[in-house]
Amino acid sequence: MPNSKKFDDTPLRLCFLLFDGFSNHCLGNAVEPLRAANTLSGRELYRWQFVSVTGQGVTSSSGLPVMPHECLRLAEGDMLVVMPSYGYLDWCTGTTLRALRSTAFRFATIAGFDTGSWLMAEAGLLDGYHATIHWDEFQAFQDQFPTVDAIRSRFVFDRDRITCAGATAAFDLTLELILRVHGPALAMEVAQIFMTQLADVANLYQGVPRGRLIRRVIAKMRDNVEHPLPITKLAKDLGCSHRKLANQVRQELGLTSQALYRRIRLSHVRKLLDETDLPIGEIAIRAGYENASALSRAFRMEFGVTPSGLRARSYYAAG
Repeated sequence: MPNSKKFDDTPLRLCFLLFDGFSNHCLGNAVEPLRAANTLSGRELYRWQFVSVTGQGVTSSSGLPVMPHECLRLAEGDMLVVMPSYGYLDWCTGTTLRALRSTAFRFATIAGFDTGSWLMAEAGLLDGYHATIHWDEFQAFQDQFPTVDAIRSRFVFDRDRITCAGATAAFDLTLELILRVHGPALAMEVAQIFMTQLADVANLYQGVPRGRLIRRVIAKMRDNVEHPLPITKLAKDLGCSHRKLANQVRQELGLTSQALYRRIRLSHVRKLLDETDLPIGEIAIRAGYENASALSRAFRMEFGVTPSGLRARSYYAAG
């Protein structure tokens, strides 16, 4: 797990190793949260490329063609994501397995998405590790690779190996990666973009306790952006003490209650900046700030740019 990248200005570099028959559902669920994290942060936190064993083009199970950036032999980075999906047994060849073994010296972390775990295990890259795989293949995987500690889980992080159970799990895993590398606030915002209902951050991460109180806190804060509630009032409305609320938020999200509320309000500001032409003074009022100056100070402290600066940058990029 690339924890060393945390708070590092250099982007986390990922290579997605694709095979004919890969699932573009799985690929999209892995790449789109990374793209959203870059967009929301205004920085290139993650950089990715697509590779194949030979460097030749591959086609997904649904017929989507992808031309890789390069062959696996030339690829290097922080994380290699092995993604064969359908027909994975056809790729258990000497050429593929030798190529996979060689990557252990060029990538800090190797991940198997969907049925990628099978290829990693065949190459000996999961010996002595906890791992999972698509649940349709779990029993066969467990029988075939006794040196791997198979776990029926949506995803597994074990030292420098990561595995997940399928396309939907790839989305959850990528959110967990963003959470671990760049913190819960950004992960929550990314989740918010892709969820059809309010992003339930406490339910998204395997490594975070799933507290009902946190779900209610986040919902209550989002319902009271224009007229922010004092934390003591918010806690009273939720039927708990200020201390309990503060401790629960810090334990599950790694933030103070005030920091969580501020991030939710400023995320709303960023959405209004992006989706409307409202004056910044009006946006300030809608986010519970007295005036544009107060908003600008808070926004710059949180995101490193003023609201007007972010809007100008967005206009420039669009033009």
